[in-house]
Amino acid sequence: MKIKIDEIQKRIRQLNGDGWLFYDVHNRDHIAYKILGINDKKLTSRRWFYFIPKAGTSIKLVHRIENKRLENIPGDTITYLGWQEMQLQLKNILSNSKKIFMQYSPLNNIPTISYADAGMVELIRSFNIEVLSSANLIQFFENQIDEYGISLHRKAGEKIQIIKDMAFNLIISHINSDKIITEYDVQKFILAEFEKENLTCEGIYPIVAANSHAADPHFELTKKNSTIIKKNDRVLIDLWAKENMPNGIYYDITWCGYMGLFPPEEYSKLFNIVVHARDAAKNFIIERLKKEEPILGWEVDKVARDHIKNMGYGEYFIHRTGHSIHTSVHGNGANLDNLETKDDREIIPGSCFSIEPGIYKNGIGVRSEINVIIDYQKNLIIVGPEQQDLVLIK
Repeated sequence: MKIKIDEIQKRIRQLNGDGWLFYDVHNRDHIAYKILGINDKKLTSRRWFYFIPKAGTSIKLVHRIENKRLENIPGDTITYLGWQEMQLQLKNILSNSKKIFMQYSPLNNIPTISYADAGMVELIRSFNIEVLSSANLIQFFENQIDEYGISLHRKAGEKIQIIKDMAFNLIISHINSDKIITEYDVQKFILAEFEKENLTCEGIYPIVAANSHAADPHFELTKKNSTIIKKNDRVLIDLWAKENMPNGIYYDITWCGYMGLFPPEEYSKLFNIVVHARDAAKNFIIERLKKEEPILGWEVDKVARDHIKNMGYGEYFIHRTGHSIHTSVHGNGANLDNLETKDDREIIPGSCFSIEPGIYKNGIGVRSEINVIIDYQKNLIIVGPEQQDLVLIK
């Protein structure tokens, strides 16, 4: 991948910074390696720095033992040996800067991008330089999806919607035929279909959760803890995968069902509240797009959370409303989160993310998850149907 220096410098200026300082040791900052197109498997036992100023030539600062560590990216190279020399050279490199971006998040608010350690931030501040978070910058170079990526997301989504229907139908057919089927059996079926359709979940397996298991949002299903799915059971299926090819974009949905004709009143009520919260969040995004106003991750979370709170179930919505989606099922873009963090990143065109409010109360778990893409014309795209009613036994 060729590093986009001109585009990075343009974004640095737009965000009123003087430069972007990349720094790593021991291959910790995977974001830096992706954006700069550096081999992240190569030995990195000494600190390296790469500074992209808002204009002009980039500068590499590397240890003399590993002086070729950044040889494949553009810029002038400076080497150091001792720590005193490293600090002096770094100070000189940044001497014309007042504000620089780093993989840093104030108060560790967005931990997924916080790779600059406290000591390094202290060192930069000792040069009378303000350290800014690169969180918004990262989105433009590590999280935007192009038209080809959108097509791969669509392709995966079409397959996964069918597999989800097949999984529910498998459960229903077994119950109608008085045959035994377990949560684990259904998970194995889904994984087999993934393989048939050239999809991968990269070893992070789908959730098939009956009854109280669905009250654990991250239920880890094993053969040992798997239960039999019976008539009149509540079932939640959360499945995610991507095309098994370079740059495949994940598709991640959750659907709920009741393996009978008449679901309990409380279960239906909680499911409907979650669906309305999901739709409220979606409609908020649509209105902001129409008005051409910024959309911040925490704001969308607040809309969904406020709806659930107003219905009296706020304490049972125990996770964020949605997460960034990219080549990893959890990407590095803005999350819909005002609970676990206050994600103040703007959702930018080319973003893909989930909307998935849930309620988990007294052994009952419901969640409804859709995937949303904001395209480059600022349209909201949703691939596949959005669940409005519980899946019921036929």
